[in-house]
Amino acid sequence: MRSIVGDLLLLRLGDASDGPMNQRLYRAIREAILDGTLPGDTRLPATRDLAAELGIARNTVVHVYAQLQAEGYTRSRQGNGTFVTASVPDAYLATGRSRRHQGSGPSGPVLSERGAHIVDRVSASPYQWGAFMPGVPDVTEFPHRKFGRIFSALWRKPAPELLTYSYGGGLPALREVLAEHLGLTRSVDCDPEQIIITEGSHQAIDLATRMLGASGDIAWIENPGYWGARTVLRANGVRIEPQPVDEEGMLLPSAAEAISTPPKFIFVTPSHQYPLGTVMSLARRRQLLALARRWGSWIIEDDYDSEFRFSGRPISSLQGLEPDAPVIYLGTFSKTLYPGLRVGYLVLPKHLAAAFQAGHAELYREGHLMTHAALAAFISEGHYAAHIRRMRMLYGKRRAILVNLIERRLGPQWLHRDSSEAGLHLILNLPEDLDDNAVVDVARARGVLTRPLSRYYAGPEPARHGLLLGYACVPESQIARKFEILLDSLNEVARRGERA
Repeated sequence: MRSIVGDLLLLRLGDASDGPMNQRLYRAIREAILDGTLPGDTRLPATRDLAAELGIARNTVVHVYAQLQAEGYTRSRQGNGTFVTASVPDAYLATGRSRRHQGSGPSGPVLSERGAHIVDRVSASPYQWGAFMPGVPDVTEFPHRKFGRIFSALWRKPAPELLTYSYGGGLPALREVLAEHLGLTRSVDCDPEQIIITEGSHQAIDLATRMLGASGDIAWIENPGYWGARTVLRANGVRIEPQPVDEEGMLLPSAAEAISTPPKFIFVTPSHQYPLGTVMSLARRRQLLALARRWGSWIIEDDYDSEFRFSGRPISSLQGLEPDAPVIYLGTFSKTLYPGLRVGYLVLPKHLAAAFQAGHAELYREGHLMTHAALAAFISEGHYAAHIRRMRMLYGKRRAILVNLIERRLGPQWLHRDSSEAGLHLILNLPEDLDDNAVVDVARARGVLTRPLSRYYAGPEPARHGLLLGYACVPESQIARKFEILLDSLNEVARRGERA
């Protein structure tokens, strides 16, 4: 069986017209080292093995290896073989890389207009773990051993149907336990057949938009609101119309107010507005449902972290408020378990379920059924509910510590008025002359992560300045120290403004 290095060299040797075999082999290995294809410390095949793989004389390989070692490209370890040198002179590397990439692509634009638009407005962060990154649970507290035992038991003798493609919106066992859980905890009115298991909320929004919308349709979104929803909607040709929020949720027109073009979609986070934390009032919910029925609009209810309320009664879902509500309900395990699980779900009206099952299978070739099976067992055995109860207490404690620090060190006015006692983050108000983007950059350079509130605004409405401070993933012992670093970052940006 040929080695990977042997396959690489066969592709690069060229033919007899390129010169003698020893020269061709030397050039092939040398250029692979220079352009990084064979990185430092790569072990080259033994001379006898490589000669057999390439169908050439062993003496040729011996001669080439000796020449490469003499020039410093390789080194030999007695009894261990020949290895690429860990450090090749920079001048050689630059020359090799420039040859490798010369003429490697067109000089003009290569992205479509839609692709360029997505990249120009990118909000996804390469930094996803650490104080005070919002929206991230404490993944170190996940019961890995319990979940691992369930997974291991499934893998000991996996059912063949769990290892192939799926059709139907996810594993039936997971949809059954999820329907029961949502009915008990969120007052969601659904049967298992109405649930589609997705790879997170983005895929759920994408599926709903593709199945129910057309290019040019209008979507109302909260302003400020979740950047991910905006990105997916725009990528599918949906026109965004940001709507401001107040202490009762998204502002809505009165029944008598004329709307020239009603929205096809209304995207809301009624149980815990993202990012401000507002809870949509019952009166506003009733108004929203009535308008959606009258206009023929679809409400997309994103219930992303409602499991974590630290005081008061749980907030029921909008979906379960009225029978046959024009609501598509979205949920995710990213906040309750861990984001890397990549499992979300949507709950559909009954008459849409079969079509969405077909569309989901056609677009995404669903799978991950072993994960679905493990998650179904994790829920049915009571581990999921126990984990949520434990994390609710832990996150509530961490939030209280952070709130106390803000009120003592800065004052209660720095806490956003709409920040309810729920979720995984809170909003720190900033003075209007303090650039929240600059604070984020300075804090990140000092090892503290946060996100600027201004980035969550869209449209002509002036953006408010603030910081999203995630407390869920910060151990109690680190909160005060990390907060001091954040204060130093605030002061540094303030001093820059005074000098400007």
